[in-house]
Amino acid sequence: MTIVDTPSPNFDARSLPISMIVLHYTGMQDAESAIARLRDPEAKVSCHYLVAEDGTVLRMVDEAERAWHAGRSHWRSIEDVNSASIGIEIVNPGHDWGYRPFPDEQIAAVMELVADIQKRHGITRGNIVGHSDIAPARKRDPGELFPWGTLARRRLALPRPTKNLMDPMWTEAGFCLALERFGYDVTDRMAAIMAFQRRFRPELIDGEIDAECRMILLALLLPRPQGDD
Repeated sequence: MTIVDTPSPNFDARSLPISMIVLHYTGMQDAESAIARLRDPEAKVSCHYLVAEDGTVLRMVDEAERAWHAGRSHWRSIEDVNSASIGIEIVNPGHDWGYRPFPDEQIAAVMELVADIQKRHGITRGNIVGHSDIAPARKRDPGELFPWGTLARRRLALPRPTKNLMDPMWTEAGFCLALERFGYDVTDRMAAIMAFQRRFRPELIDGEIDAECRMILLALLLPRPQGDD
């Protein structure tokens, strides 16, 4: 994997060991605009890596440093996600500028990069997440078109459970309690439910808790969920 150094000045010191990978889309009209913003001191945003649509990988902040990609966010017991994570921006216009499928070359580069980071830092599959997972009330990226199943088949993300599913018949409060236990911030219940659906049931993102959602979440909380990996 060839990596092009394209440094950003936007970083500071970590206060936590690296235990997460957060995947984003750039959400801007083109790659050039995104790169310029990620390098602009006034913008105060950055990432460790950016993956272009042709698969080119840019390194913008050294992994040892704390890049500014997550914003106000939460995952499991982690409140300072920037300190605990490697942030990867994936070039895509996003929902505001013409959201489109991610090219195969781009996803191949993302998987190679994620696999390398995961191995070096010993990151678990459950801590390879999207921006919408850690900030459900604010973010939708990398979105419902991102091929999480392809990563899961390489054991680079949790699978969508599809086998031996059982409906626990949780109430809405019970479902949200389980969702919080899994890792989500459920302060905004509707946003958390939709973020969960966007990640694990992307064909229907309606904020409604149904039997399929309950079965998927229960399976994810059990050891070794079985699905598209």
